Amino acid sequence: MKVRKMGEQALLQRLQAFCPAEVIGDDAAILAPQPGMALVVTTDVLVDGVHFSDRTTAPEDAGWRAAAANLSDLAAMGANPIGLTVGLGLSGEVTVEWVERLYHGLVECLQTYNTVIVGGDVVRSPVTTIAITALGEAPPQRLIRRSHAKPDQAILATGWHGASRAGLELLLHPETSHHPLTPTEQAFFVQAHQRPIPRLDVLPLLWRGEATLIAGMDSSDGLADAVLQICRASGVGAELERSQLPIPPGLVNWVGEKVAIEWTLYGGEDFELVLCLPFDLAEKLAGQLGKGAAIVGKTTVEPDIWLLDANGIVPRDRLTLEQSFQHFS
Repeated sequence: MKVRKMGEQALLQRLQAFCPAEVIGDDAAILAPQPGMALVVTTDVLVDGVHFSDRTTAPEDAGWRAAAANLSDLAAMGANPIGLTVGLGLSGEVTVEWVERLYHGLVECLQTYNTVIVGGDVVRSPVTTIAITALGEAPPQRLIRRSHAKPDQAILATGWHGASRAGLELLLHPETSHHPLTPTEQAFFVQAHQRPIPRLDVLPLLWRGEATLIAGMDSSDGLADAVLQICRASGVGAELERSQLPIPPGLVNWVGEKVAIEWTLYGGEDFELVLCLPFDLAEKLAGQLGKGAAIVGKTTVEPDIWLLDANGIVPRDRLTLEQSFQHFS
């Protein structure tokens, strides 16, 4: 059945089954953050043909990615999720089955983090669009901000980078059968693209010891972009070491070192966290996380951001925002 034939009200009634009955049915949801907590709000828009497509993403995966992208933004702020709203722009020719499968993917991701859909909207649109607003909460003293970095701090990436870009390549070019990847490596890369994991699991590990200001953001637009954005907000620079970049296993053997480094720095959509914090805390956290977590460099007083080679073989490379993904560029 097409959305056009079902109509707005019938579609909304069907989608309300994905939401808790006690928080829907009015003009707005009512949520109550705990006393002493800061409310954190983030919005992300995903557009068919830009962020997802039927060629690479099943409806369930599009839903999962939409939820994960917003939960990742909350994690980057140090906040735990409490609910989200879903705005859909749909052509009347979209099938109801596609929409329900999208919602199944949303709910599947959210259930992992005890989070629910608390409302939304559906409108007619020539392009399928998913607009998510996620709400979270955190103690004010534990909020992670881009502007909290100081010179001589460790820069920690919480996991592998470049894996999502590699998965996209495999999905776009399934005819490429001569690659040296093992079935396990292939599955890992595709999973990284279709079902990214928001790193909310990092937050409890950050606050086990004495509270300290931590700078950070997620790496949805790439590892280099995250470092550049944090440094710009904090008024510091950075030095990254090539040998310490969290390049996934099998990637260099497949595409070569040059492309592997490019995908690691600029591939995007890995949804890991990039954090600036004291070295002792960073080393402890990297050991607890494992699975690609690495101290990739340090912050500096000088404002430029450099990629260095400790072996002195490759000249240093100055990183800029123009090299990373930018809409409309």
